[in-house]
Amino acid sequence: AGRLGVTVRRKEAKSLTGMAIYRGKRLLLVKPLTFMNESGQAVRLLLDYYNVPTERLLVIYDDLDLLPGRIRLRAKGSAGGHNGMRSIIKYLGTESFPRLRIGIGPVPAGMSGMNYVLSPFRNEEAALMAEVFTAASEAALLWLDSGVEKAMSLVNGSAAAGDNGK
Repeated sequence: AGRLGVTVRRKEAKSLTGMAIYRGKRLLLVKPLTFMNESGQAVRLLLDYYNVPTERLLVIYDDLDLLPGRIRLRAKGSAGGHNGMRSIIKYLGTESFPRLRIGIGPVPAGMSGMNYVLSPFRNEEAALMAEVFTAASEAALLWLDSGVEKAMSLVNGSAAAGDNGK
């Protein structure tokens, strides 16, 4: 949204949305307002309302299984233990839709997963994550411009924000 200068604040279909035009293409940017493990409700409602096929959907989400600084684009796949993705797959009835995973790393010892993903980034993480979010926005636009296969070949396999040594 920031890259395109769009605010995501219109309330509809259990979500906050914002419209953008990018290279002549109309985009709907969405932030579900449901609990994460029920985000599929919002996605299904919006796809139906705007008559968007699942292959034109790009789900962007955090991933505990990827190290911070990494992003991965996939054309389809399982939920991989992510409850939000599990909900989206359930409500769409398919695993065949593109997704962009943003690595946030594993849950630190002694902390619950929920507290970890809901807590703000620590100072030492903030600069790296700002770079990751920039790389992720560029990856999303590359997917839009070139399709998932071409974007995957350019995005996957390297650190999104420099070499974090992992």
